[in-house]
Amino acid sequence: MTETWDPEAEGVLRLPSGRLVRGRGLRRPLPAGPEPTLALHLLGGPPPPVAWESRWLRWPDFRLPADREATRSVLKEAWSRAPDERVEVACGGGRGRTGTALALLAVLDGVPAEEAVAYVRRNYHPKAVETPWQRRYVERFAAD
Repeated sequence: MTETWDPEAEGVLRLPSGRLVRGRGLRRPLPAGPEPTLALHLLGGPPPPVAWESRWLRWPDFRLPADREATRSVLKEAWSRAPDERVEVACGGGRGRTGTALALLAVLDGVPAEEAVAYVRRNYHPKAVETPWQRRYVERFAAD
């Protein structure tokens, strides 16, 4: 078992179950403190190499993920690992794609899909989930 995130650390979102997930923008320096054990990189092109385990989801800026099934699979993995590991979700700026993925994790964690964007904006960043189509994607995402 790995130590999880400090709940007071920059960018850390506490899901209703107590799981902690860190969101961040890759264009900013790596925050101080421990490194992630798993990072989800939501980018239009391949991410820079990192020293920890990572998954790349092809997800162009201001758009939706290119492969929705792969997105669901990777998010489920991240959600299942978050209770015991430091899971990070990151895109270029840390708001649109990252906020959308965090909202999808909130749905997996039991937040109703129609409330997930507001939950992430309240608990992560007020400008998370930047586009109308990202909001619709979250609202139509089923936890199954």
